[in-house]
Amino acid sequence: MNRRVVITGMGVVSPVALGTEATFDALVERRCGIRRIQAFDPSNFKSQVAGEVPKYSMGDYVPKGYRKAVKVMARDIELATVAAYLAVKDAGLKTKCLIDRGEIQGPPNVDSTRVGANIGAGLICADLVELSSALGSAVEDPSAEPRERKFSFAKWGGEGMSNLTPLWLLKFLPNMLACHVTIVHDCQAPSNTLTCGEASSHLAIGEAFPTIARGAADVCICGGAESKLNPMGLIRQELQGRLVRDGGSEPHRACRPFDKDRCGGVISEGAGLLILEELEHAKSRGARIYAEVIGFGSASNASSWQKPQPDGRATALAMRKALKDANVSPDAVELVGSFGFGSIEHDASEAAAIHTVFGPRGGQIPVLATKGAIGNNGAGSGAIDLAVLATAMTRGIVPPSQNTDDVDPACNLNVVRGDPRDVRAGVAIASSAALSGGQTAALVIRRYVA
Repeated sequence: MNRRVVITGMGVVSPVALGTEATFDALVERRCGIRRIQAFDPSNFKSQVAGEVPKYSMGDYVPKGYRKAVKVMARDIELATVAAYLAVKDAGLKTKCLIDRGEIQGPPNVDSTRVGANIGAGLICADLVELSSALGSAVEDPSAEPRERKFSFAKWGGEGMSNLTPLWLLKFLPNMLACHVTIVHDCQAPSNTLTCGEASSHLAIGEAFPTIARGAADVCICGGAESKLNPMGLIRQELQGRLVRDGGSEPHRACRPFDKDRCGGVISEGAGLLILEELEHAKSRGARIYAEVIGFGSASNASSWQKPQPDGRATALAMRKALKDANVSPDAVELVGSFGFGSIEHDASEAAAIHTVFGPRGGQIPVLATKGAIGNNGAGSGAIDLAVLATAMTRGIVPPSQNTDDVDPACNLNVVRGDPRDVRAGVAIASSAALSGGQTAALVIRRYVA
């Protein structure tokens, strides 16, 4: 069985807005979500800017009877839950969540045993204040000078752990994003969690695609979410030398994808969850169709777990696999959704991959880049970019890359910049690469024509 798979709903939580349409409009209007970090004091860090999502209330996105569960949701889980609600509502699905909230009437319009979930997740940072308080109660001599205090495993087992809620660990397990989403929306078909850095979203969507195509599910909530907006998330990237260090005076100018003056990426947070659905199932309920998913490919950087390949071999291989899976020639691709991290070596590697795959057309195909406005959303970045790409195809307009004033001649890409550009793309490809770990992935989507 080879069933066609389409995108019928999209939920985006980004530093510029809550919602896919609102995020897309913000990108078109060149609004930026990068500013000095507010979530914690970044004074002791070299990089002090980030993308932070607007404030929200979880009570607006879960049923009343589920609100107690919010207490065991880390930030990443919250972002995924909000994005899932937005995607389900956008798709017009009558799931348990919307029925319990009283937002829709009547029975569900989808069989819950045929709804799955594949969600990408990152390294969820523990609540450092909560954890340090518990650790502080597990020292051998609390009255000693701070530098002389020694941690005691005996006290940790007897006293320290008692200062943490019994369900503490459930806030920080990567699979809890999918866990809460499946419970809230009663998804009983195949479910999985992908933890492959920035490639997680593409890999999660890439797994959902064949799950529906082979008939194991009719609908799947898929994508990813992550918040790197915490001291651990910041220091990991800073120690790797990946981040902008001089963006404090003009944070909105900090991230410059593919620009000749780019000098690093920016940490961020966000979520993107899409509703993938079997075509006939979508048509039977009169669903709006954004685009059709027609190909997926993945590969690995076998050269280094933390450095991109100068020639972009792994990314190029993933893109070629996706095109082959879609049975589409590179010449048919009219729009490229880039990862566009903003560092010299990562952007150069991605540009090399694009030129490898598309040859002479590599410098001509319009390229979408979003991270100048929203930063690196980690495991959520790929799905956010894909949602923006699908919206661009639907509207026929591509938002400009912020801060890409002069494209680096070494990259030689046709990055959409300056003003939004009219692009009536019939086929588009989006790729991503994990900054650590070496995973790469690509998806091909096509404009849906009834």
